[in-house]
Amino acid sequence: MSYHYSNFDLFSLIRDNIIHVDPYTSARKEHKIEKEHIFLDANENAFGSTLSVANSYHRYPDPFQTSLKKKISEIKNIPVHNIFLGNGSDEIIDLVYRIFSRPGIDHSIIFPPTYDMYEVSGKIHGANVVKIPLTEEKYQLNMNKIENFLQKKNSKIIFICSPNNPTGNDLNKKDIETIIKNFNGIIVLDEAYIDFSNETSFSEKIHKYPNLVIMQTLSKSWGLAGIRIGIGIASKSIIKWMNKIKYPYNINMISQEIAIKALENKDLFFYHLNRLISERKYMETHLNNISIVEKVYPSSTNFLLVKIKFSSKHLYHYLMHQKIFVRDRSNIHLCHDCLRITIGTHKENQFLIKQIQSYSHSKNA
Repeated sequence: MSYHYSNFDLFSLIRDNIIHVDPYTSARKEHKIEKEHIFLDANENAFGSTLSVANSYHRYPDPFQTSLKKKISEIKNIPVHNIFLGNGSDEIIDLVYRIFSRPGIDHSIIFPPTYDMYEVSGKIHGANVVKIPLTEEKYQLNMNKIENFLQKKNSKIIFICSPNNPTGNDLNKKDIETIIKNFNGIIVLDEAYIDFSNETSFSEKIHKYPNLVIMQTLSKSWGLAGIRIGIGIASKSIIKWMNKIKYPYNINMISQEIAIKALENKDLFFYHLNRLISERKYMETHLNNISIVEKVYPSSTNFLLVKIKFSSKHLYHYLMHQKIFVRDRSNIHLCHDCLRITIGTHKENQFLIKQIQSYSHSKNA
């Protein structure tokens, strides 16, 4: 395979209706905002909110999240102009489809088993979603089958998840790079779990690949799932188009404030990250010693994919009765009789192990 980026034309990939969209211009978009300014431009309630504490929640949030992006830029060593923030990574997936995929004409490519929203969002946008399964057992990209689709006329978007959900493993970095270099469309590389992995992020190479969109998140390793902050990292040109069609105030003020405060606690971040990785090793060791567990797959995430010798559904329902909720993935391609188990606190993990051991003894009695 050989592809030269001199041939890459981002503009030619964008849907015609998107090109001709006149973006919504928010009241604060055109000015540099200072606290001492008098704001009579956005039809806000000048008398404040009904909260009893002092706040500025009667004002609309910064539509481009300037302060938060600066903080993320410092931590990740990525220029601000290469960062887009979405209401969760799902907004970024939605925007990529809206910008680049023509309904009923173009198709996206996914590699199951993988994150469901690539397909769900594709179907919502009328895209033909092509599925090329990962290889069995090792869950790697099937490069022989993928090659046939890279140069097809209406192949517009490829979604790659590494570390992958629900399998938990890193995909081969050379294979990912080969696809990026040989696809004349948009590559979305989902790195939601990259902080749990020993692999380095592709964000270090964003300047090399004009067709690459990297997704990261504050939901996993930073523990901020409740405030819904998805991070898109891409060329300045792609970020421009995403900003053009996003909803005007897509990240609320409270989420921005909380995220900035959380990102300042780097020591606590690393402390929690190390504890979680330690608990992942603990879980892997103890699960492998339970007779009904056929296999614990290698993980670079905050969860384990566990194959059960008997019916995983029976164990799933047993655990529910013990008030333990895991994810049954047995209906997903290549995940027969598998449960996806998120790493909990040590106390939670101990209780889970004890319950699976109890279930295993009852099966072997």
